[in-house]
Amino acid sequence: MSTIEEQQNNPLHGLKVESLLNELVDHYGWVILEAATNINCFKNRPSIEASLKFLRKNKWAQEKLENLYLYEYKRMPRPSDAQYELAPRERGFSSGLEPREPLVLTVEELLAKREIQQKKAQEFQAKGFKSKKSASSVHSNSRSSNSRRPNNKSRSNSSQQSTNKPVDPWAAYKKD
Repeated sequence: MSTIEEQQNNPLHGLKVESLLNELVDHYGWVILEAATNINCFKNRPSIEASLKFLRKNKWAQEKLENLYLYEYKRMPRPSDAQYELAPRERGFSSGLEPREPLVLTVEELLAKREIQQKKAQEFQAKGFKSKKSASSVHSNSRSSNSRRPNNKSRSNSSQQSTNKPVDPWAAYKKD
């Protein structure tokens, strides 16, 4: 946790979500907020009341908006890895740091940034899945073919239930 001194230097300290949202909407507008955060409540008929209701119900969205406020609007220094694990309101800033002028954000820049992030995420997932597949194929080759079969007890129970009909676990839920 951060010390009281560091917490009081946090621009979010004592700031309500409503005033944070009003400040961001007044400066950037709804279109920029939607492009920067990718939250649909800023896209589909946005209003302060509806957005506040959504933000209060969804902590992830509130934290995303608070990150935008801290690092794009107030331009505070980025957190360390340990600080990043904390919620934005719990992060501390050393004394003497003053917020700077807000960044000028455009929809085009934000969409290009989002596209780059999506490509990086896809590359990461592709690498992650390939390494998992190769690791699992190594392990599956070392197994014997009998290890994948169910044990004798489950085979004898299933053979007693029905000999020729396949079991349909969703049969009770199907509508006729």
